[in-house]
Amino acid sequence: MKRRGWNRERGVALITAVLMVALATMLAVDVGYRGFLDQRRTGTLFALDQGYEIALGAEAWAADFLKKDMQESQTDHFGETWARPLPPLPIDGGTVEGRLEDMQGRFNLNNLIHTDGTPNPTAVKQLERILAMLEIEPNWATAMADWIDQDTQPGFPDGAEDTVYTGMDPPHLAANMPITRVSELLVLPGFGPERYAKLRPFVSALQVGTPLNVCTAPGVVLDSLSEDAREFSLNPEDLASRRKNACFPTLEDMRGSLGDAAYTELKNSLTESSAYFRATVWVTIGTTQFTLYSLLARGGAGTVRPALRSFGSE
Repeated sequence: MKRRGWNRERGVALITAVLMVALATMLAVDVGYRGFLDQRRTGTLFALDQGYEIALGAEAWAADFLKKDMQESQTDHFGETWARPLPPLPIDGGTVEGRLEDMQGRFNLNNLIHTDGTPNPTAVKQLERILAMLEIEPNWATAMADWIDQDTQPGFPDGAEDTVYTGMDPPHLAANMPITRVSELLVLPGFGPERYAKLRPFVSALQVGTPLNVCTAPGVVLDSLSEDAREFSLNPEDLASRRKNACFPTLEDMRGSLGDAAYTELKNSLTESSAYFRATVWVTIGTTQFTLYSLLARGGAGTVRPALRSFGSE
């Protein structure tokens, strides 16, 4: 009996010891795992902070390029230094790369209104032509103009004002003011990401009245200036080839393409130089990537300042 009781106590002690070892192992694994996560989290946050500072340095470098470019040239075209992408450059623990894009070579959505906030029918027609060439329904031009114009009357027949947006989930009002990002196109009811992906490379969101740089505008945007033109969009390879070292088309070329009457009507909205460029900077440190989008505004005195910054996504 004594031996049997001793064996039972020994078995209980053994089970207790196994349970204690298992609990200790679980606690040790949990502590180690949490420590590993904290270490990774700290490393990622440090890499993001480092990436942010490096991206700001690359932004300042891009601004210096634009400042020097203005001193050397009165036009902005794809043959200039600013248009060449920055290849991956080594930094401590990773790389940095970037590029500059001329945002005045795109259709400015804020030009759908005049400076007094009233709709601009000429610009609306131009956007309709761009949409048609991209195989997107042209009626979205009126809806976008309604989103940014100051009145509350829907444009006929496809406009959308507060009566439409208050019926959405969640309900909201129309902006009735210029936009800051082209992604506001996605607020149009039913526009959707597929149409947005098609249109995004051809549009920008700049100050109202900003002219179009014909030297860098895509063929679709150039052809949208005229009702029946398809001179540039149908020959993209030829257009790219003629732009390698100089501005093409020039304003004189556009006069010949549009005709004197149409050119006279549009000449104040066209230019061969630009004041707005977007710098995109990618910084990779280890497994962490930081992306900076910066809209750089170049003033008449050659000063360059960031007008808008966003991180991670446009």
